[in-house]
Amino acid sequence: MNVQELLAEVVTAPVVKRAITNHSALNEAYDYGSAFSRGMRIDLNGLTILLISGTASIDDAGQTVHVGDLRAQLRRTFDNISKLLASEGATWHDIVRTTCYLRDIERDYQAFNEERTAFYKEQGLDPLPASTGIQAILCRPDLLIEIEAIAMFRREPSAKEE
Repeated sequence: MNVQELLAEVVTAPVVKRAITNHSALNEAYDYGSAFSRGMRIDLNGLTILLISGTASIDDAGQTVHVGDLRAQLRRTFDNISKLLASEGATWHDIVRTTCYLRDIERDYQAFNEERTAFYKEQGLDPLPASTGIQAILCRPDLLIEIEAIAMFRREPSAKEE
């Protein structure tokens, strides 16, 4: 298949989308007054794209955990994202981009980068995802970090789909 054929197939393929959830890890945002999905799954002719909403150090009841501890908040954030990915059959190896929002980038970037580097090494990521770090006022004053992620992967069609 050449590039033109591939593009023609992508353009005409149906786009299927649905919300991503994993209630064992995170409650729905509307449970505490927000209006967004934890993420969206987009299926496009065998290509799956996961758009993970800004995720932070919260528990399954929507409460902030590890207040004041950036490293622990970052690890919980990675864990929450990992569980959302797993609920869709994906892993960190499928992540192509992250956007990382830090409440105080000057104070926390070194610790953030050390923890992120250690986590990525634990995951065995190569290549590393594209990423941007931004200082931002987050939705709660006790959150120090929030991360959005994009994952992409292809799945083999099952015998039923062929």
